[in-house]
Amino acid sequence: MKSKALAYPYIIWMIIFTVIPILLIVHYSFTVTTGNVTSFTLDNLARFFDPLYVNILRRSIVLAAQATGICLLLGYPVSYILAQKEFRDRNILLFLFVVPMWMNFLIRTYAWLTILGTNGVLNSVLTFFGLPPMQLLFNDGAVLLGLVYTFLPFMILPIYVSIQKIDQSLIEGAQDLGANGFNVFRRIILPLSLPGVVSGLTMVFMPAVATFVVSNLLGGGQFILIGNLIEQQFLLVGNWNFGSALALILMVLIVLCNVLLSFLNKETKEEAI
Repeated sequence: MKSKALAYPYIIWMIIFTVIPILLIVHYSFTVTTGNVTSFTLDNLARFFDPLYVNILRRSIVLAAQATGICLLLGYPVSYILAQKEFRDRNILLFLFVVPMWMNFLIRTYAWLTILGTNGVLNSVLTFFGLPPMQLLFNDGAVLLGLVYTFLPFMILPIYVSIQKIDQSLIEGAQDLGANGFNVFRRIILPLSLPGVVSGLTMVFMPAVATFVVSNLLGGGQFILIGNLIEQQFLLVGNWNFGSALALILMVLIVLCNVLLSFLNKETKEEAI
């Protein structure tokens, strides 16, 4: 009975800050207010299927997928190196990956304005060597760079934990049977690390597809993503109904992706076993 009582604060917290906001989003998505009269409608959801908004969602998904793929390509080798038992500087590098996560997300994003700006660090270096400055900000490349920088640790850490948990006797047994390094990686390390890969994909793609701060700052407001569109509907336009409908659609998409990745994670665990 006492153990159940300890869960009550958490349940109350979840109801107030998770369940109620979701119910409000659903309410606004399916209603419209005319004067003092609130009525049920599907117009808010139907409006999303305008090609303009569909293309914004498509661009958001493509950009998030690109950032997730780059994080995987960069993060897996780093995680593999960190997990090697003979790697002495593991704790130092892990600390360096974790330290940026202690700083405010907005401050870290603002730092890239100083680095990539017209009079920023990189263009100053180019000018010093007699090269013309480049337009490094306010494009898809800058937004993609910001997403990769922000979410790369969320790819590295779960893969690192997954690789580190692999039983070393399996690797030693394969080596005793004559398997070379490539075969050990392909037949043992890679399959057993796939649950960590799936977790990393989930932790990167989900927030990347809904972000709006990175695209606002590094994209200069010229590249509208679904997160920016939702922000504008609430803060600038004041159309909470359509903004809630967009948020609901994005929420459903994220849940479906999460279910798919969870299924893949379950399959990879069963295959590994």
